[in-house]
Amino acid sequence: MGLAVVYTRAMLGMEAPQVRVEVNVGKGIGHFQIIGMPETTVREAKDRVRTALINSGFEFPVGRITVNLSPAELPKQGARYDLAIALGVLIAGEVVAIAAIDDIEVYGELGLAGELRAVQGTLPSLLACQAAARLALIPSANAREAGLLREAIAYSFESLAQLVLHLTGEARRALIAPEDLPVQAQVQADMREVRGQAQAKRALLLAAAGGHNLLFVGPPGTGKTMLAQRMLSLLPPLDDADSIEVAAIQSLSPEGFVAQSWRQRPLRSPHHSCSAAALVGGGSIPKPGEITLAHKGVLFLDELAEIPRHTLDSLREPLESGMVHISRAQQRASFPAQFQLICALNPSPCGSFDGDLSSARATPDQIIKYLSKISGPFLDRIDIQVEVPRQPDILRPSQSHNTDQQEADSASLRALVEAAQATQLQRQGCLNQHVQGPQVLAHCQLSTDDHDFLVTAIEKLNLSHRAYHRVLRLARTIADIEQQPKVQRIHLSEALSYRALDNLLNQLQRL
Repeated sequence: MGLAVVYTRAMLGMEAPQVRVEVNVGKGIGHFQIIGMPETTVREAKDRVRTALINSGFEFPVGRITVNLSPAELPKQGARYDLAIALGVLIAGEVVAIAAIDDIEVYGELGLAGELRAVQGTLPSLLACQAAARLALIPSANAREAGLLREAIAYSFESLAQLVLHLTGEARRALIAPEDLPVQAQVQADMREVRGQAQAKRALLLAAAGGHNLLFVGPPGTGKTMLAQRMLSLLPPLDDADSIEVAAIQSLSPEGFVAQSWRQRPLRSPHHSCSAAALVGGGSIPKPGEITLAHKGVLFLDELAEIPRHTLDSLREPLESGMVHISRAQQRASFPAQFQLICALNPSPCGSFDGDLSSARATPDQIIKYLSKISGPFLDRIDIQVEVPRQPDILRPSQSHNTDQQEADSASLRALVEAAQATQLQRQGCLNQHVQGPQVLAHCQLSTDDHDFLVTAIEKLNLSHRAYHRVLRLARTIADIEQQPKVQRIHLSEALSYRALDNLLNQLQRL
């Protein structure tokens, strides 16, 4: 009988703080207690551990068993501590003879038969374990995540019995070798399938090239959702660093890491009834929300005016900073949230408004009230507002000038995006969307006359200072698409033309 210490890790946002599992087996009447701020699922581990040890062929030690999860002020949840507790009981109870385990960490859930089951958040734990220069013992179901690391630091096991045989030296297993996962082609719809809507497709190209946020404004059935769903087909694949970060976020989610989605950008499209906590993240123990699950990908919000205003406004800070900080009574967590926002909006509650008041069944006041559900500061964070009108000629192919041969496909447009992004990364080290305000004007290299033209246009359109910088960023992207070193007036004019909702509101307010 004695004391054993086994190392594992908790989940705290994207971090994985170390937890010392201290197990003491002493003399006395049989008793099993877990202390150190455990949640219900952790307290239930004593029954899983006892049954798993017995069914794995080990003798369960008789005596007072006390398990302390340190540090005590850190909340612990989930079944990820099962394996560490079981190993500590075996060592402290002198059931098996295992050498020092100070250089290893253990994560895994135990089944009642002693099998090891996958746990969430394994990849962030492995990254922290690698930084601490330790080895990790994990379930085989999480082995693919260990293969993403460029250094072999983990062993995988199907059962508790296999793990014990490995530690005692009776049946050693090999480290999980780094694995080059194949990049599987993502099944995506092609831009060629979108007939007409040249301005909307141009806006989508610019949004992809510069990382800009985009709003489609138009009546139902004009192709807003169809366009948004093709955004991913214009974006280049993720690099190694971003792929690891996206995989770590997936590891924290209930769906877990999926090897088939390696290097693929996520697309999240929550329903418009989604709550602020589900969108941004939250809970008593903070969990990632939709904006974090869309990190390095696209978040598509349809029926924008139907989403509660306070829910939309909760996106304002993440859109600026690329991070979301969630504070709760028990703990505080931070998650990355660098996503591209694509929105779609019907400009009238009647659904039939087509840019002309004669087509609407709602009055101007009703339309303004409907659109006022979206706050000005939120709209300021959207660089491109483009109208998606009805195109009746599309239903008559014989009369349409847009044939399949004339429509550009996603591959050719993606080549333009990649060339423009390469120019931006070489010039400033980031996409235009992320250039800080004071640096935007320097990168644009505007002439005095062109800058005066821009300021005059901003004043006449009654746009904010934030919108001024966003117009400059968008103009810089337009110039990059054309591989022009300087932003010219024609680029500024096109950037200013993508203010469809602002123009509509100004038109309605004049009535």
